[in-house]
Amino acid sequence: MLYDLFDYQLLKLVWWLIVGILLIGFAIMDGHDIGVCTLLPFVGRSDIERRIIINTVAPHWEGNQVWFVTAGGAIFASLPLVYATAFSGYYWALIAALWALFFRPVGFKYRSMIKNDRWRHTWDWLLFIGSAVPALIFGVTFGNLLLGSPFHFDQNLVSTYSGSFIELLTPFALLCGVVSVAMLTMQGGVYLAHRTTESIQSYAKTATNVAALATSLLFAIAGFWVQSLDGYLLVGDIDGGAVIDPLSKQVQIQSGAWLTNFYDYPWLWLLPALGVLMPVMVIILLKIERTLLAFIASSLAVLGIIATTGAALFPFYMPSSTDPRSSLTVWDATSSHFTLLVMLFVVVILLPLVLTYTSWAYAVMRGKVTKAYIKENEKTLY
Repeated sequence: MLYDLFDYQLLKLVWWLIVGILLIGFAIMDGHDIGVCTLLPFVGRSDIERRIIINTVAPHWEGNQVWFVTAGGAIFASLPLVYATAFSGYYWALIAALWALFFRPVGFKYRSMIKNDRWRHTWDWLLFIGSAVPALIFGVTFGNLLLGSPFHFDQNLVSTYSGSFIELLTPFALLCGVVSVAMLTMQGGVYLAHRTTESIQSYAKTATNVAALATSLLFAIAGFWVQSLDGYLLVGDIDGGAVIDPLSKQVQIQSGAWLTNFYDYPWLWLLPALGVLMPVMVIILLKIERTLLAFIASSLAVLGIIATTGAALFPFYMPSSTDPRSSLTVWDATSSHFTLLVMLFVVVILLPLVLTYTSWAYAVMRGKVTKAYIKENEKTLY
């Protein structure tokens, strides 16, 4: 009965959408505390100001990490070939991101335990590294997906990656990395402007305006650059309900092919429009003191930028630059029908719980974080 209701092809599409939602959720929720910590050494001009900044996100960052962990788990369960190929091919890049992320929990915990300026100043910069470096690497990774990754499968579907870490750092990939840093800095800056007052809020607004302008301009530049990149197209009839076999298809490489979906479905242009226009709206809304609306606009920009990449790549997850036929797509990189069905019910049950407790936590701990609040709770806050 359930197999008839959720056929294999439909489940493959549903899981492409779920993975996209989880990545966007991670960028919006964990992205704003990454952005806050990226701004920490620059917006906070004194120790108490930096404590204010940290305490805007410290109660929530672990909950926000759920999006990151869930996205990784979803890829592991639903896209085993993508997980295996990406985590082996991009191993050193992902390890570097994880190493940097280690500074965040330790930094939040230890930073204010010792009243020593050098100690606290050091942890401020480690929190910056633990936020800015992963943001850069995540963007570089997405850029390399559009460029194609040097891997191929043998007849036993064992993948071989022939690239290196340095080869990931191409000009286009680095541009995508800078877009990612600017985007998450904007997200964090807007959140900081919403949760703080006085000089911190003023500095946060200034930093957010710069990040928002950079996000809009650099994302537009990346979009024009994509027009000249070699894109990938599936050739011939595709059986979306077939079992996994990446080597059974034909793939054609063509300049500008990443825009094919946008030409075929013109409404998709709304996605890059969000990525370009919403950062400008952030600047306008901050100017008129509508910080909550500015955060919503920033979140829409994040959605637009990530969804634009997903729409351009579809139906590809990981194109292969060395053997296009080995490219992993929505149709040939997923788990079995049964696994996707079981995981779908897990998501249907757990995702609403995540949304519920996250909403509750933010509602309970809403409001401004001020100097008076920090001084009144000196021993209990970060």
